[in-house]
Amino acid sequence: MRILHTADVHLRQHDDERWEALRAVVALGAEEKVKALVISGDLFDRGINAEDLKGYVRPLFSGTGMKVVILPGNHDADSYAGGMYFGEDVAILDDVHSPVRLGDVSIFGIPFRPVGTEGVLETLHALADEMEADRTNILLFHGELLDTFFSRSDFGEEGPKRYMPARLAYFEELSVNYVLAGHFHSRFDVRRLGNGGYFVYPGSPVSVTRRETGQRKVNLFEVGGPPQPHALDTSHFEDIAVRLDPFRDAGPLAMIRERLSEVHPRARILLTVSGFVNSQKMGMTETELAGRIRQLAGSRAVDPVLEFSDIGRVMEDELFKSFARRLDETVQDEARRVRMRELAIRAMMEAAP
Repeated sequence: MRILHTADVHLRQHDDERWEALRAVVALGAEEKVKALVISGDLFDRGINAEDLKGYVRPLFSGTGMKVVILPGNHDADSYAGGMYFGEDVAILDDVHSPVRLGDVSIFGIPFRPVGTEGVLETLHALADEMEADRTNILLFHGELLDTFFSRSDFGEEGPKRYMPARLAYFEELSVNYVLAGHFHSRFDVRRLGNGGYFVYPGSPVSVTRRETGQRKVNLFEVGGPPQPHALDTSHFEDIAVRLDPFRDAGPLAMIRERLSEVHPRARILLTVSGFVNSQKMGMTETELAGRIRQLAGSRAVDPVLEFSDIGRVMEDELFKSFARRLDETVQDEARRVRMRELAIRAMMEAAP
């Protein structure tokens, strides 16, 4: 049995980049003939009326040949009230004691509640007797794993508040084979449980904030085997940092063009250009170069950060001028003078604020 696992789509409206990412995930599931698509929390963003989107969600989740299993997360915990209907093939895990059973696989879920570690432990203890050892047990969870360091930015824009914090050891008391988690946006991350199972964060399938950089992934795996990252062709941010060097053969624009050519076509570029240029050698001012860079990057670049400077600033420094005069007086070999002058310029470039 194949299962596709994602989380943290944070839908806000129909037909935007997040909606397109969800469509791509559903299409992947149908193409790969998975038995179940599980969404481990935050399908909808905070404050979004799921009622307004269910007319689009129903046909998307229907007729795909797979069961869609959704866990309420901290952003959409109230989106499934009153038994809201999302389609015949959709199951909402809003009751920890009501798993979805597919063949010999049981899929449990802990819907989000504003509790701490004690509350998570209490819920897991209650599940211990319900997971049958002769079945494959999967648990959907939306919260923070405390066993490793995560920056607060790895969870999107949640701020300092803790959301259902847990440790790997808490899950090892269960006969659980996979903990398919959500809430951690940044990247695909797998941890091995002491009982031989897996704890998996797939990362968000689309960049919800600028902190989620790099091509996005989902977890596409065969039950009984390890989790497997699968790259998506969805919208995401990509950090591109270019440090210009006035002594390189390639000019600044050639360097930047080369880096931009390597970026995924669906990426929105977070471009930072630093270092130094030789305005005299390239025949354009800093201002003219900045304009050319913005033109080259185009609309895909989001607020480019241009921090480069002209080496004329170094060469006009009195310290460098004094060094150059002394160099001319004491070193006769021209090639050696050129090398030493370059070393001095590089040293002053690095020391420049």
